[in-house]
Amino acid sequence: MLSSLMHSGLGRLGAALCLVAIAAPTLAQDDPLPSWTAGTTKQSIVSFVQSVTEESGDRFVPSADRLAVFDHDGTLWIEQPIYVQLAFALDRVRALAPQHPEWQTTEPFASILQGDVAAALSGGEQAVAQIVAATHAGLTSEQFSGSVRDWLKTARHPEKGRPYTELVYQPMLELLVYLRANGFKTYIVSGGGTDFMRVFSEEVYGIPPEQVVGSSIKGKFAIIHGKPVVVKQAEIEFIDDGPGKPVGILSRIGRTPIAAFGNSDGDLQMLEFTCLPPGPDFCAVLRHTDAKREWTYDRDSRIGRLDKGLDAAATYGWTVIDMAEDWKTVFAD
Repeated sequence: MLSSLMHSGLGRLGAALCLVAIAAPTLAQDDPLPSWTAGTTKQSIVSFVQSVTEESGDRFVPSADRLAVFDHDGTLWIEQPIYVQLAFALDRVRALAPQHPEWQTTEPFASILQGDVAAALSGGEQAVAQIVAATHAGLTSEQFSGSVRDWLKTARHPEKGRPYTELVYQPMLELLVYLRANGFKTYIVSGGGTDFMRVFSEEVYGIPPEQVVGSSIKGKFAIIHGKPVVVKQAEIEFIDDGPGKPVGILSRIGRTPIAAFGNSDGDLQMLEFTCLPPGPDFCAVLRHTDAKREWTYDRDSRIGRLDKGLDAAATYGWTVIDMAEDWKTVFAD
């Protein structure tokens, strides 16, 4: 798969991640997090990892129980000005429009085709469900993965002008490698679609498909032209956001993580699930404070709002990662 994507940001970034992974032992000995600014945030991460991997220490955690969960949008890659999967769905609506002339006068599709995304999404969850049904349902899992893969090869962020898979956070890539080098199993636990993220999670983050937990729509088994397939249906199966995240973790993983990283109120319950029980644990929220290199947003943002989560971090003593202060660089090259 990697060779077929070498002309896209996905392939180049996957190859780069492989090189980082090869260098992991060296990073662990020297500076495991070179893109992180020296200070309390970086030290808190390193101290936690050292404490749970020191066999003679009273905070030692066996490797089987070293699970770390990461939100995706806004934690591992960008989420502004709209979620990447939503950008994919909107592009799919535009691409499929010639086959659906009725969309010209039917909402939310009419507003999408007129370029008014805000109006299209004003219908809330019902509008999103219609968009998902129109762009996801009816495809086999293989067809859907192919459509995502093809889109990622050519799609560019409207402001950054780069492939979306290049707009991942270099410090978080280093953190994933560092944790795995110390016996952690890393998972994505996101409100995004499971099948969408699985297309690129291994190449970009080194996280295999079976370690991706996300939202999903129902599927139906069928045999088409003698081939067994699963066809996506026009019905939501599970929303892996907010209080759904602990449910998703237990039902899909079956273990309680000891480390969790998020960036919004949608991650609050995952952080509480990880760090409120007694025991060695580490929770962190990424605060977007860098308008020059990325964006500045938290309490009042429509996308990725961090309000209750920021208060909870102060109450429980969770680490707050300040993007402007704690990261030497933001995006991976």
